[in-house]
Order: sequence, then structure tokens, then C-alpha cells
Amino acid sequence: MSGKITLIQGDITELQVDAIVNAANNSLLGGGGVDGAIHRAAGPELLAYCRTLNGCDTGKAKISPGFKLPADYVIHTVGPVWQGGGHGEAEQLASCYRESLKQAAEKGLKSIAFPAISCGVYGYPVQQACDIAVNTVSQFLAQESSLRKVIFCAFDNAVHQALMNALDNHKLH
Repeated sequence: MSGKITLIQGDITELQVDAIVNAANNSLLGGGGVDGAIHRAAGPELLAYCRTLNGCDTGKAKISPGFKLPADYVIHTVGPVWQGGGHGEAEQLASCYRESLKQAAEKGLKSIAFPAISCGVYGYPVQQACDIAVNTVSQFLAQESSLRKVIFCAFDNAVHQALMNALDNHKLH
């Protein structure tokens, strides 16, 4: 399984994979950070399509075409806003990864790339979030064999290091 998980640092909108995951807000209508970057790179068709999805609950995921992105699909998931850890944030964050992976598996996709969900303006402590991400993805891959490649795409050095630590802790790197 460790060969299925890869870590890179870069721009998720440039990856040629079956699907990239968007750390979206509940409206799915764009925002800042990775959400804004994905909407800009995909073009206005993504916003028009997302209007038809009627938003998304925290911890859930919805899929759209990738439009002008190199990825065929965008899987939009809404991470939790960090409120100190006592409001179900860990389970909601794990659910983001599970639900995104389920969407990919249901479509028969072979490759997917994740940003660090909830680690930007949503304020989730980066190392905790990365540990949850790696743990959830590795558990899913142990049960689901159709996905061949999962990429964790870190935009900055801090997230890259936290993901590397999480992968090392799970003996996946």
C-alpha cells in the first residue's frame, strides 16, 4: 500500500490525475486558498456547475467535472473549522477524506490528489490534520483496491513537513 501514497509540494491545479480534491466552503461557490485557485484554474464553468450542486455539508463531498483543469474531476469537500478540538472536528475531517475517496472509487477513478483540508483559514492544527489525513487514507486503501495512487499535495513547507512526519509515523514514506 505504501507505493500508492505519494507526497509532493506544488500546485494541485497543475496535477494530471483523475481527480483533485477541493477544500471547499459549504456554498461550493469558490473562496480563498486552494478553493479559489481551483475555481480560477477550472474556469467559470466550474462555478456554474457548482451552483447546481446546492452546497455541501461539512464532512461530505460532491463531484464535478474538472473543466479546464488537467484533472478530469474535482471532488469538493468541506472541512471543519477548528474550534479547539471538542466539537467533532477530528471525525468531520476524517469524513472529508473518506467521502472524497468513496466518490473517486464510485466513479472508478485510479488517481486522486488531496490538499491539506482545513489547514488554511479554517485553522486546524497542521500536524493533527495531516495525521488524520494519512491515517484515514491508509485505512481506506487497505479496504479499497481500485485506487492506484493517492497524492498529498502540499502548497507550502510547513504542510509538506507535517505530511512527511505523518507518513513516516505510519511507515508509509
